Amino acid sequence: MDPVVSLFSILGALMLGAMSPGPAFLFVTRTSVAVSRRDGLAAAAGMGLGATIICSLALIGVRAVLAQVAWLYLGFKLLGGLYLLYLAWRLWRGAGSVAAARSNGDAGHRTQGPTRTFLLALATQLSNPKAVVVIGGIFAALLPERVPGWMYAAIPPINFAMETCWYAIVALAISSSAPRSIYLRARGWIDRAAGAVLGALGLRLILESARGAG
Repeated sequence: MDPVVSLFSILGALMLGAMSPGPAFLFVTRTSVAVSRRDGLAAAAGMGLGATIICSLALIGVRAVLAQVAWLYLGFKLLGGLYLLYLAWRLWRGAGSVAAARSNGDAGHRTQGPTRTFLLALATQLSNPKAVVVIGGIFAALLPERVPGWMYAAIPPINFAMETCWYAIVALAISSSAPRSIYLRARGWIDRAAGAVLGALGLRLILESARGAG
């Protein structure tokens, strides 16, 4: 395959992966409406950096290492599942505090700071062990047989720009007045639903790692 054609094919597949719903999308949308637009943009940057790290690891062959060392991949999945459960717990706890605050006439809104949001977003992106395998599969299928050096240098920063721009668009759109007002009216229920989704994903990863260990 021609390297240029291969590059655009890889970037298209990575972009489709970024746009698919998952923990990263859920984190950015909730942060944008529940905290602030600035925090939403910080989350977008964190997701972009996390995707770039995963992309770089896949390019240097970490996927192959995980495939050969089964216990390492299982441990990676277990840690990812535990982190998603932690996020789910934070959402449920936050939903309860919102309900209590509203009963006292308080909106329950609080900020956490863009730096902390950035780090939480980065951890959320890196907590998905299947991302390494999926991105590694994309590279295995679409990289040319002889990979020119410029592709190793070009793919990670382009992927960072794509992921960050996509989630920044999401953050800007979802933090506008109409979506934000809808969210704030039903924040408790939405946070509990989001927590349930993340909790289910976390439990799935933990169960898969337990079955693999057995």
